[in-house]
Amino acid sequence: MIELTEQQLQALEDSETSSLRLVNPRTGETFVLLRLDEYERLEHDEYDDSPWTREELHALAWEAGKHAGWEDLDEYDDFPDEP
Repeated sequence: MIELTEQQLQALEDSETSSLRLVNPRTGETFVLLRLDEYERLEHDEYDDSPWTREELHALAWEAGKHAGWEDLDEYDDFPDEP
């Protein structure tokens, strides 16, 4: 666990939101610091942090089906957007 500096604590206390953006000065990457309760809420609300979009997952499933010999099953051509 990392303890925050006085400057970071002040920024958290002055923040109007429940999160704080942090920048790694070496890489320029931006991170978001969330309160634990906010993180847990996101995690429990089925937050999807996978690198795949819904369209990419659909394309992968289509390719897997073709390789499995399912290309003749026309009734499954139109997938709904949501499960």
